[in-house]
Amino acid sequence: VQLQASGGGLVQAGDSLRLSCVASGVVFSNYDMGWFRQAPGKEREFVGTISNSGRRTELADSVRGRFTISRDNAKSTVYLQMNNLKPEDTAVYTCARKWGKQYVSWGQGTQVTVSS
Repeated sequence: VQLQASGGGLVQAGDSLRLSCVASGVVFSNYDMGWFRQAPGKEREFVGTISNSGRRTELADSVRGRFTISRDNAKSTVYLQMNNLKPEDTAVYTCARKWGKQYVSWGQGTQVTVSS
């Protein structure tokens, strides 16, 4: 299983970014997917999750109302749309595949830097 995230970059506060995570080596539509982030010196933080069908999503309180998760199973891709970005959103963002109650496959992250 390979998960490759992309779409990060350097933006200003208030800007938007859309991250993508493409999966390969797995039947993507079978699995819930999640996004996580890790800022320097901090522990990894849950950002959100989406069910395998895309009908159910859950977002962390810190991003709810600004971020949305979606997926395109035909493209084996999960997205994280990030609006109204804040400096505290600066982190490496990683996608992960869920199996049961655990996240078992992790991709390489993409850096998001938000300047004030």
